[in-house]
Amino acid sequence: MNLGLLFFEFFKIGLFAVGGGLATLPFLSKLAEKYPWFTSGDLANIIAVSESTPGPLGINMASYTGFTGAGILGGIVATFGIVLPSYLVILLIARILQKFNENRYVQTAFTGLRPAVVGLISAAVLSIMELSFLHPNATTILTLLNWKALVMFLLLALIRFRFQKAHPIILIGIGAVFGIVFGGF
Repeated sequence: MNLGLLFFEFFKIGLFAVGGGLATLPFLSKLAEKYPWFTSGDLANIIAVSESTPGPLGINMASYTGFTGAGILGGIVATFGIVLPSYLVILLIARILQKFNENRYVQTAFTGLRPAVVGLISAAVLSIMELSFLHPNATTILTLLNWKALVMFLLLALIRFRFQKAHPIILIGIGAVFGIVFGGF
């Protein structure tokens, strides 16, 4: 794997995926189509591992992708690539924002960014739902839905709403047990 290309691709993701880790999902889907680093099916595993490990989702996904493609060095390069744009932008904004904090154009720009972030996160949620609940090669409507995943989702949602103080680790554990018992999805 070309580490320079890996860095560049994750640098672009870090630069344009405004809104957090879930906003990186559309970019990662494009990477799966463009490069042989991972498949769309692997993306579901990347999301699962990244969601269940401590730390920011986007950084975890970059680390996982880089590591699976090029080992420890690949993980470091991809992680550095996704983090560097945010670091540079924050440095720049911190210097500029002190001067323009009360500027109405700056305030308007922040107001305009909010709906864009909601749109990016919504697209990511739909992407995850498609990966989780639909079988891509289904021939009938009955085989289109991944019933096991849908039942698990509804069960975990019910547990979450019924026992609002249930710790996320418990829900992750239940999901893992469900996957082991039913042999994956």
